[in-house]
Amino acid sequence: MPVDFSLTDEQREIQALAHEFARREIRPVAAEYDAREEMPWPVLEKAARVGLLSYGLPEEYGGGGVTDGIVGITNFLVTEELAWGCAAIATEIGSSSYAAGPILAFGSEEQKRRYLPRFCDPEAVRLGALCLTEPQAGSDISAIATTARQAGEAWVLDGRKQFITNGGIADVHVVFARVPEEGGTAAFIVEGGTPGLTMGRKERKLGMRASHTAEVVLEDCLVPLQNRLETRLAAGTPAAEGARSGEELSGAATALTLLQYSRMTFAAAALGLARAAFEYARDYALQRTTFGVPIARHQLIAAKLAQMAMEIEAARALLWRAGWLAFSGRPLALAEGSMAKCMAADVAVRSCEEAVQILGGHGYVRDHPVEKWYRDAKLYQIWEGTNEIQRLVIARAITRR
Repeated sequence: MPVDFSLTDEQREIQALAHEFARREIRPVAAEYDAREEMPWPVLEKAARVGLLSYGLPEEYGGGGVTDGIVGITNFLVTEELAWGCAAIATEIGSSSYAAGPILAFGSEEQKRRYLPRFCDPEAVRLGALCLTEPQAGSDISAIATTARQAGEAWVLDGRKQFITNGGIADVHVVFARVPEEGGTAAFIVEGGTPGLTMGRKERKLGMRASHTAEVVLEDCLVPLQNRLETRLAAGTPAAEGARSGEELSGAATALTLLQYSRMTFAAAALGLARAAFEYARDYALQRTTFGVPIARHQLIAAKLAQMAMEIEAARALLWRAGWLAFSGRPLALAEGSMAKCMAADVAVRSCEEAVQILGGHGYVRDHPVEKWYRDAKLYQIWEGTNEIQRLVIARAITRR
């Protein structure tokens, strides 16, 4: 049977919706929010009303119920288009999945019914946060210092998380912490406003400045016993790295499983950035003339554009294959999520860098958006696991046999 890359009518419709939303609502204000380093609340409210915050969640919880959920080709299509508009604003539009994803994958039915509908209200923007990284524990999950201890009918969380998207302002935080008496790590649902959870320093960043990044401080933070996430893969959840539905996972394995899937969404966003830079540089090169011809006809410029186009198409193909594996329940045996994220991030940085170069002096100033995209792209080589770590994960996967 031949490989089929065609999209369904539903996928084409939601792709068109996301692209038009990015064109009309995101691009015109992206530079303003970047300059002010502010959250784009009006844009998020509009996105909620058209279903872009909840299209991937199941209908039974109030979501849009797209066939392939929050990790699949539909998600990649939407994320790429929104990031084509602005990667930082796209991050915030998709941020409900930072908490909804772990709850959907590992939560009990009671937890799902209690929390997931909150992210599906078209009249209210509710943000999620995934609290994993710490000052001394980024890619090394085993170094997590935040602790959870049981005290009566509650868990008590203490520690500090760093570089957290929506940290301290999210409606729902999913916090990973060590449980010393168990000798392992677990995940806990912590609602915004819970006593003992506060926002620490808000980070000032090179790029992605319309997305809120801050510390999360946990001091004697009381969390109900029932807010601990299960460590079993929920029925119907794509299994990662050989795990089967219903199989017990450690807290660290839960985090690693989540990262393999979330990295695909980050790859899709990086592709949106790369494509935006490529299209802008191409159009500029067709209009800008030197020596009597458009610069796109000069061989060195043409070669740059050709290389950008090839790399974007290759990265997208790698990502879509990873999404197909996940949706069809096949294991990501070669760390395909890491492959997709690592390659797409590198492609985004190279494409944005080449776009700046093609525009020359115009690319270096804020009259054109490529300098912003260049600043935004760099983060994709760092967050959700640095690209050095991605290569290490891939190397371990391909040599462990």
